[in-house]
Amino acid sequence: METRPVPRAAARRWCAAIACLALARLAPAVTAAELPLPAGVEVRRDVPYAANANPRQTLDLYLPKERTAGTKLPVIVFIHGGGWVGGNKSSGRAALQGFVAGGNYAAASVAYRLAGEARWPAQIHDCKAAIRWIRANAASLGIDGERIAVMGTSAGGTLATLLGVSADVAALEGTVGPHAGTSSRVTCVVNRFGRLDFDAEPESARAGPSQAKALEGRLTTMFGAPFAERRAAAREGSPITHVSADDPPVITLHGTRDELVPISQAESFDAAARKAGARHLMIRVVNGGHGFDHPEAKRRERQFLELHLRGIPATISSEPIVLTPKAPK
Repeated sequence: METRPVPRAAARRWCAAIACLALARLAPAVTAAELPLPAGVEVRRDVPYAANANPRQTLDLYLPKERTAGTKLPVIVFIHGGGWVGGNKSSGRAALQGFVAGGNYAAASVAYRLAGEARWPAQIHDCKAAIRWIRANAASLGIDGERIAVMGTSAGGTLATLLGVSADVAALEGTVGPHAGTSSRVTCVVNRFGRLDFDAEPESARAGPSQAKALEGRLTTMFGAPFAERRAAAREGSPITHVSADDPPVITLHGTRDELVPISQAESFDAAARKAGARHLMIRVVNGGHGFDHPEAKRRERQFLELHLRGIPATISSEPIVLTPKAPK
C-alpha cells in the first residue's frame, strides 16, 4: 500500500486534537453546582435543617436577587431521586433555577439520609424536618410559609407525594430538627414517576429479573429486613395508603415504558385518589421511560404550580404527552 507524507499543517492539527483529548480526560468533571447560576439567582448551599453537622440533613436555598411578586414569595421544594441509595440535592438546581430567576418564587433542594446510613422512615422524617425548617424561617427569608410546593423524581417523587398525603400521620412526622411543633403540610405536589405503593413491589415491577432483584435488595436495605418481613412498614410508607379528600392537589407524570417504576403504580394511585375524592391529575407520557425531558411536561408542571401557588387560572390538560420512541440500538 502506498503511503504519503502528512502535510505539516495537518500534523499539527492532529497533535493539537490529541493533546486536547488527553487534557479533557485528565480534567475533573464540572458538576452542576459549579456552573454559573443565572444572574438573578442567589444560592445558599448546605444550610442545616436538623441542627446538626450531617451533610445529608441540609438543603440548598435559591433566592431571587430581585423580587417581582412582593416580599413574601411562594416556595418550591425539590427532593432528589436515586433509588434510596444515591443521588444528591445538586440535581434540583436545573429544575428550580428557572422559577427563581423570574423573581416570582424562592426554592430549596433537600438532601436526606440514604438507605445505607439510616433505615426507613428516616428519609421521610428528614423531608418533613426540612419543610418545618422552611416554614419556621419563612419570615427571616422573606418567603411565604403557607405556600410551599414540593416536587420530586423517582424516590424523590415518592417522598414528595408522601409529604402531601401524610400531614396528619404522626408516625411519619418524626422528631428530626428543632421545629417539632411546626406543621409539615404542603400546598401542592409534583410527582415525577415516584413509587406510590411499596406493598405492590417487587411483584409488580414488570422488569427483568436483575432489576427486580436489585429493587428487592434496595428495599431490604432501606427497611432493615427482607421485604416480606416489613410489609407493615412498607404499607405505612406508601402514599397510596394515606390518600384522603383533604390532601393537597397532586400532579403525576409517568412514562408508559418505565421499567423501574411501572405506570401501574400511578394508575393505582389515581384510582385511589378518585375513590377518596382527592385532587389528582395524572398525565401519561407515552413512550417515556424512567426519566424524560419534554417541554410540554414542563409547561404543565409550571401551570400547576402557578395555579396553586400564585392563583393564576389555568386549565391543565390531562391528555397524554407523546414522545418519539427511540430507535433500537
